[in-house]
Amino acid sequence: MANEHENQIRIVQETVAGKEITFAHVMGGPAPIIYQKLGLNPQLDYGSSAIGIMNMTPPESAVIASDIAVKSGNVYLGFADRFTGTLIITGEISEVMSALTEVVNYFRDTLGYVVCKITKR
Repeated sequence: MANEHENQIRIVQETVAGKEITFAHVMGGPAPIIYQKLGLNPQLDYGSSAIGIMNMTPPESAVIASDIAVKSGNVYLGFADRFTGTLIITGEISEVMSALTEVVNYFRDTLGYVVCKITKR
């Protein structure tokens, strides 16, 4: 009986929250179905609209990021989750890009976070 567990491997996984923005992306002109499936404002000019999405740790950082984003320009706060660190904003392409840039710059320069590059498609 003592050898019963001898050939088994035990793996312990642990997540350590760093101070980082791990994902920042702007989707320019997404299809209307994406807005509908995400529960975002469907009353938009889809031709010039965009969705910005970010993820960060610690997850409570999404509260600060959402405040910076909505104060930086004419964007709509679609979703902010302090438990997963996810932030989704919508608006005109230039406004969404500007808002994500403001968030990334503040987190890097003022809060000392490691940040990723903002991607766009």
